[in-house]
Amino acid sequence: MTRNGLTALGVIIGLVVLAADQASKYWVLHVIQLPELGSIAILPVLNLTFVENRGITFGLLSSGGSGFATAALAGVALAVVVGLGIWLRRAETALVAGALGAICGGAIGNVLDRGRLGYVVDFIHAHVGDWSWYVFNVADAAIVCGVAALVLDSLIGRRANSLADDPGRG
Repeated sequence: MTRNGLTALGVIIGLVVLAADQASKYWVLHVIQLPELGSIAILPVLNLTFVENRGITFGLLSSGGSGFATAALAGVALAVVVGLGIWLRRAETALVAGALGAICGGAIGNVLDRGRLGYVVDFIHAHVGDWSWYVFNVADAAIVCGVAALVLDSLIGRRANSLADDPGRG
């Protein structure tokens, strides 16, 4: 695939993630009106639980709702998206292009929430017994999966390069 093709792939994946994220948040806020309900059990290990996340992914570094902190988090996220966009333009594999697109789409989705609402809408709550994961959203999941794909690509690429350097290994 050409560089332009890889860039297009990343942009398309980013737009799909952004659309899925914003549509799911619209559904949670305006169709099922989760803020009024608080939490809905979907499966024994999965609830829809409304959370106003004023931090970053999974509620880390919560800003406490201060306007400056909210704007600062949004600004940092947009700066990261610009950097990832430059990396996307230089991507050499579909895995890297897709991962960067997913991360950018997720980051932009959360920035849109921050700008529109002052917080990020989180609602996916996985739990088993007394153990509970952070409440997150589609954007957070895309960011985490994108980062995991980049780590996987770096490990696969490193192994492939070491095998190419030493044909006796493998």
